[in-house]
Amino acid sequence: MEKNKALSHEFTKGLLKENPVFRLVLGTCPTLATSTSVASAIGMGIAVTIVLTCSNIVISALRRVIPDKVRIPAYIVIIASFVTVIQMLVKAFVPALDVSLGVYLPLIVVNCIILGRAEAFASKNPVLASALDGLGMGIGFIFALACMSTIREVLGSGTFLAGIKDLLQVFGEVDFNGFTIPWLSEHPMTIFVLAPGGFFVFGCMIALANRVAERSGRKCAELNGCGSCPMAASCRMTGEEGRK
Repeated sequence: MEKNKALSHEFTKGLLKENPVFRLVLGTCPTLATSTSVASAIGMGIAVTIVLTCSNIVISALRRVIPDKVRIPAYIVIIASFVTVIQMLVKAFVPALDVSLGVYLPLIVVNCIILGRAEAFASKNPVLASALDGLGMGIGFIFALACMSTIREVLGSGTFLAGIKDLLQVFGEVDFNGFTIPWLSEHPMTIFVLAPGGFFVFGCMIALANRVAERSGRKCAELNGCGSCPMAASCRMTGEEGRK
């Protein structure tokens, strides 16, 4: 019973309590870059979730085999292998998504959420717990992207789920291609699909998450620079390991 409860916690913590974007403040770059439309955001979220879950499983399974001194390069090789597979599948079956995500799809390799969970969790825990951790964090990432992209697309373009047809074509011919919001589509607030609008929405979402955390008696998310990153101990810029 306790084991099942612990496994359930590993899965659910990434959804809200330890949401990688709104609570741990990780993966900010792809979040801001790909959240201009809901379709692109969901595509990115699914790709990251698959890579995160699969890499967590492999890293956890090999945690007693990988030498400590080369663990970071080993993690990157494992993650890069899954990213390559995902990128090839996206190019083959959803080419429009590949064009939409651009360079941010291969850059999943250095996504700090994936590297962070590999170093902070998968390398220290059993396979099943690591798989649930990766899946939960991935779904939390999708949730964060969906929230931000909904606000930015609706206000900035006057549409909702525009381009979803390209994402759903992997399941066959689909006629649905999103909604157009009459007044907003004629008078869009374009700043919301630009960088300043992304930072504004991101700041508002962090403030909202902090407010909810305060009401629940939890600590607010804090921006502590590189020191807050799970990879800080291994980074050549901040960690002792990098100074040797």
